[in-house]
Amino acid sequence: MSTFYEIAAQEPGRVAVIDVDGRETTFDELSARANQLTHALRALGLGEGDGVVAIIHNGLTYYELLLATLQAGMYFTPVNHRSSPAEIAYIAANSGAKVAVADADIAATCTAELSGLHRFSRGETPGWAEYAAWGTDLPTTTPERRTAGQTMLYTSGTTGRPKGVRRALSGQPPALHPIHAHTLERLDVRPGHGVHLVACPLYHAAPGMFSTATLHLGHTLVLMDRFDAAETLRLTEKHRVTSTHLVPTMFHRLLRLPEDVCARHDLSSLTSVIHGAAPCPREVKERILAWLGPVVHEYYGASEGLITAVHAREWLAAPGTVGKPLDGVRVKVLDDDGRELPAGEAGMLYFSSAHTRFDYHGDPGKTAAARSGEFVTVGDVGYLDAEGRVFLCDRRTDLILSGGVNIYPAEIEARLLSHPDVADVAVIGEPDPEWGQRVVAVVQPTEGVTGDPALAKRLEEHCRAELAGFKTPRRFDFRDRLPRTESGKMLRRTLRAE
Repeated sequence: MSTFYEIAAQEPGRVAVIDVDGRETTFDELSARANQLTHALRALGLGEGDGVVAIIHNGLTYYELLLATLQAGMYFTPVNHRSSPAEIAYIAANSGAKVAVADADIAATCTAELSGLHRFSRGETPGWAEYAAWGTDLPTTTPERRTAGQTMLYTSGTTGRPKGVRRALSGQPPALHPIHAHTLERLDVRPGHGVHLVACPLYHAAPGMFSTATLHLGHTLVLMDRFDAAETLRLTEKHRVTSTHLVPTMFHRLLRLPEDVCARHDLSSLTSVIHGAAPCPREVKERILAWLGPVVHEYYGASEGLITAVHAREWLAAPGTVGKPLDGVRVKVLDDDGRELPAGEAGMLYFSSAHTRFDYHGDPGKTAAARSGEFVTVGDVGYLDAEGRVFLCDRRTDLILSGGVNIYPAEIEARLLSHPDVADVAVIGEPDPEWGQRVVAVVQPTEGVTGDPALAKRLEEHCRAELAGFKTPRRFDFRDRLPRTESGKMLRRTLRAE
């Protein structure tokens, strides 16, 4: 299978990236800049195993740095640009990075915190060198000693400091990882002249992985700085987008667009709308499938590794599944005592593959706690059916234990999201002296709807019509907006703390 670097040599004029401002960059131009940066990193004294952190918005720079490190045996760590200076400093120090690249507005806030690194700013910043000029006096030729690097991502998990997921370097030439190629094939993304829309933040695992993998397949990347539902449809039609990666909250926003806005765009080019990162309510998935057709495919995975994938047609045959394990991946379900459970019984999901051979960098305790032999867990609860398909229930840390009964918030949230007056919702447990915990729904009403006792009554009746009484929220709390990350994950810790 070809790689980005080979395509750049074979078809140099092919468009690789269309940036957020519409500027086009060819495979040859992107390859030349990546080569300069590889030479520049080595000129600073960096070698195999050294790291680069980038605190930047979506844009061409992400791929310049990534492709430079991926052919130099280095670790590339993109950091959430919304992070505080202290959080950025922690990740830079923990990762052992020697170079930091940041947008000017971010660089100005963390100059002191990153004082020990080589610093390059996208825009003029005191104490930082100019990224745009960095390495431009160096050759654009392919560097010698090309060896595969890695993306080293930090996952916040549910408690404590972020954990760096670090894999050993292979020592092989840079290439598309086989499990990434296999996942894309399962999700109807294949080599050729496709177009991939980047609508999610690149500092998250999946958007970076899927977009880079499609670039290796020869696809053109169209970048968005941030998700906008109407703009997503416009860009899809304009560039004849064939694939994109979205999250369920984005589906929800797309489905809330006026009918005339949806109808005016030709979306027939789409062959693969990939989603994951958070559970997708069944009704939302069914509605997006009814609109776009059987092109909405799903995967299950985390920064720690890809686990399953399911094509739209397979999902329609078994609604709710996140699919069967990928080639080379094994999945098992364990109870609290570490015993393996039979099909149909829910417990902690563990998985194993060549891609799960990693450590949480600098934290052997957390590494050991996540493992059971060669298997690893990210804290999700689910079960396998008789055919080996995986079904998710919820995250272990989100479970509500009320009267000795496990209650899964995702099930209640899916029911509430089906109500037209609900724009977003999070279900959490709060302490109860009698039951241990009681179910509370924190609701963001749709625009123009008042969060009042009348709405609470309507939502309670809506829940009771489909859910058991003990699952129906005991209280509804209304907010103007709920705390979600840009990747769509709900910040339940923030709600619990409040």
